[in-house]
Amino acid sequence: MRLNRTKYSTGALVAWLWQHHKGCRLQASVNVTVGLLQVALSLLGTEMLRRLTDIATGSRSGSLVLAACVLGGVLLGEMLLNMLLTWVRAVLGVKAQNLMQQGFFARLLQGRWTGVERLHSGDVLNRLFGDVNDIVGLLTEVLPSAIIIVVQFVASFLYLFSMDRMMAIILVLVTPLFVLLSRFYFHRMRRFVRKIKDSNSALQAIIQESVQHKMVVKVLEQAPTMVDRLERRQALLRHQVKARARFSITAKALINIGFSGGYLAALVWGLFQLKEGAITVGVLMAFTQLISRIQRPLLDMVRLLPSLVSSMTSAERLMELEELPLEPVETPVEVEKPAGIRVSHVDYRYNQRGRYVLHDFSHDFSPGSFTAILGETGAGKTTLIRTMLALIEPTRGQVEIYNRSTSRHVSTATRCNFSYVPQGNTLFSGTIRENLLFGNPKATTAQMHEALETAMAGFVTELPDGIDTRCGEGGTGLSEGQAQRIAIARAILRPCSILLLDEATSALDIDTEHQLLVNLKRHFSDTTIIFVTHRLAVAGFTDQQFTMMRQTEKSEDNN
Repeated sequence: MRLNRTKYSTGALVAWLWQHHKGCRLQASVNVTVGLLQVALSLLGTEMLRRLTDIATGSRSGSLVLAACVLGGVLLGEMLLNMLLTWVRAVLGVKAQNLMQQGFFARLLQGRWTGVERLHSGDVLNRLFGDVNDIVGLLTEVLPSAIIIVVQFVASFLYLFSMDRMMAIILVLVTPLFVLLSRFYFHRMRRFVRKIKDSNSALQAIIQESVQHKMVVKVLEQAPTMVDRLERRQALLRHQVKARARFSITAKALINIGFSGGYLAALVWGLFQLKEGAITVGVLMAFTQLISRIQRPLLDMVRLLPSLVSSMTSAERLMELEELPLEPVETPVEVEKPAGIRVSHVDYRYNQRGRYVLHDFSHDFSPGSFTAILGETGAGKTTLIRTMLALIEPTRGQVEIYNRSTSRHVSTATRCNFSYVPQGNTLFSGTIRENLLFGNPKATTAQMHEALETAMAGFVTELPDGIDTRCGEGGTGLSEGQAQRIAIARAILRPCSILLLDEATSALDIDTEHQLLVNLKRHFSDTTIIFVTHRLAVAGFTDQQFTMMRQTEKSEDNN
């Protein structure tokens, strides 16, 4: 199996981790401090065990009770430190994870529309939860543990070296082997983990889409197809996990063989020293303790390597999120009513090889006008709306918002002048009130009821809990037409100079739609309304209409 090369160098990953460690400093510092105290207590415990054994065998004079009490105090101290670490991980760990998730979540929302849309939502969720959790674990647990392991190894080695140089040297002879194997292990394992994480993202995407479009799956009787698709992905994941496991077991076996050989050689040396009377039983007890305290850090480092590799792969995936282009941060600029939109000679295509969805398009949506845009699928109606909202930038030409006294190119700064109802069901899970407040957080209950009446959504008052009725993801519990009308009410609540409706009434019957248009015209008497529709009969209720034609250039239709 050929493995993909990693995208970022180790140096770039380390620099990125340093840049993002700020929110994890407190927990990392506490973990290192507590860990160093544990190392000190462990060495003190070894020394007290040595003294206690020598006093009990008569090799040393002293109070057996006092030595036992000190050893008991050391053990109690280690227990308390373990309790403190558990509390720190429970409290500070969640805080650090939340801060990092907030940062990436905010960046995704601030990203350009054309950048974020390249990623599947399931993959994004996998990165925001799984990968962020890995990075926080690396910065707060893995790296502090690595520091503690190094200190414990050095301190234990020096302590043993002070008692018996030969035994200390025998134990560390395995270290070069460990270093060489760990370097090879890290680079190879990093590639395995990247493939496994990508497979997990793909699995989440399949499950998420199937649940989201459960009705389509059921009606078209494609449940077996989706299960089979999931099973194939799971089979690939199992194959990848097995390959990683085989490699990991082989590497760890080689390291354990080296450690076991070093342990056996050091123990035999100590027994010969005891037999010849060169050391006491207490010293031998200390030897056995220190052998484990020297080798255990190296074994702990081996156990940390998978976490380290996984975290470095997670860092790569989060770095990819940071590469998504951001929208410019601009101060909102309100254009006084009535305002219009002027589109001049605009070209746009979604990729360099694709056809022009808009080509030399011009139109003036005059201030206060009510315009219906007609046209077949792929004619560029939605693309035109996106250019007005500055979600995409024209390849050529310009889009301006203007009134009698001023004119400005549309940008993120002018987006505050628009309200928008997109295609499809765009309600959030929560109450109807919460969905309406999304349009205007300062709206009063009376204003919400007024907006609902204007949007022909008076049915809300007849629901058991009124505007506090809860709806599920995508407006579950409401019909498509009801959800559309609530979305329109949400848009009505937002103060705006221009209202954009993109197929926002497709699920309504003709009579309801006609009355809704009359209400909008009355409510937005000084507001420019642009209404995308397929219905010729509806277009007759507007001030002006025009039809967009699909460009005939041969290329992929991305609209």
